[in-house]
Amino acid sequence: MIVASFGLIMWLIPNEPFALFGDESTLYSAMGIFLATVTGLVAGIAIGLITEYYTAEGSRPVHEIAHESQAGVATNIIAGLSIGMMSTALPVVVIAVALVVAYQQAHLYGIAIAALGMLSTTGIQLAVDAYGPIADNAGGIAEMGHLDPEVRQRTDRLDAVGNTTAAIGKGFAIGSAALTAIALFAAFTAVVRLPGINIMDPSVMAGVLVGGMLPFLFSSLTIRAVGRAASKMIDEVRRQFREIPGLMEGNATAEYSRCVSIATNAAIKEMLLPGIIAVTAPVLVGFLFGAEVLGGLLVGVTVTGVLLAIFMSNTGGAWDNAKKHVEGGAFGGKGSPVHKATVVGDTVGDPLKDTSGPSLNILIKLMCVVSLVIAPLIALS
Repeated sequence: MIVASFGLIMWLIPNEPFALFGDESTLYSAMGIFLATVTGLVAGIAIGLITEYYTAEGSRPVHEIAHESQAGVATNIIAGLSIGMMSTALPVVVIAVALVVAYQQAHLYGIAIAALGMLSTTGIQLAVDAYGPIADNAGGIAEMGHLDPEVRQRTDRLDAVGNTTAAIGKGFAIGSAALTAIALFAAFTAVVRLPGINIMDPSVMAGVLVGGMLPFLFSSLTIRAVGRAASKMIDEVRRQFREIPGLMEGNATAEYSRCVSIATNAAIKEMLLPGIIAVTAPVLVGFLFGAEVLGGLLVGVTVTGVLLAIFMSNTGGAWDNAKKHVEGGAFGGKGSPVHKATVVGDTVGDPLKDTSGPSLNILIKLMCVVSLVIAPLIALS
């Protein structure tokens, strides 16, 4: 990617400094744009490596969660939350450094190009993201097909790697969301002719606080949605065990379609309210309180959303692989009290890493895009 981008940029962009959109106060160069691209690419790889350290089965943090699980479920949860919170530090530092370096090389355009550089490895990221669900479903097929225990052991190992690769893919997405949000925010301020945001203005600070609250409200709704859907699923499974003769003994076939229907309906209906909040919040704030307060809202949702997304994604991945580590034979293996504790941690982590964490990327980008779309109307009002 570095070689290809260097060739394209040097071919398409003039060697001497030039201005964009007639703004002679800001000059760009081909080398500056190239360095901004490399900055984003390197930042994405760094975030991936950091994520791998905190979520891989063979890593120290995951082993620590498994070790703490010997004392029970409570210590498993405490260790997982601690590791997840700690995992936000280095990725945010990487994103912050990338922002500053990209801006120095090519100003706001450099930040947008850095986001492009981070997303330039989309092909391998998609492959990485697909690996986890494929390995997980292979394990489910092995379980439902009553294959040899050795087959399930192999799929468990693949699934453990898949948990890590999924977390790495989410790390890339979160990092790019932060850079993209900054670029969109800059475009928003240009359209509404907002030279800056005065955080000493109480109304602006109120917008920042409300924006910082929205990712928590959004995550609460998505986590509760998973809980409600899971509760309905359990009730359906219990009903089938009660009413279908021989199902408990394995002599009858379950009504799988009922469970699939519950999951599908919940996935659609439960997301209506979070989606409405993401779309309407910037519209209401922008037209009722003005562009500056809306800018504060976007700042708050970006900062909190990035941190919360990294925390939830890495926490869930670490909990999952701590369970896989125990299932591999550590601390008593499957069926042991430690295994039962890690199963609870994994169950708590699933909605974090599979639902709420990834959805925050959409919240951040969607609110920035909606704000940019309504910016001309706000400027006229």
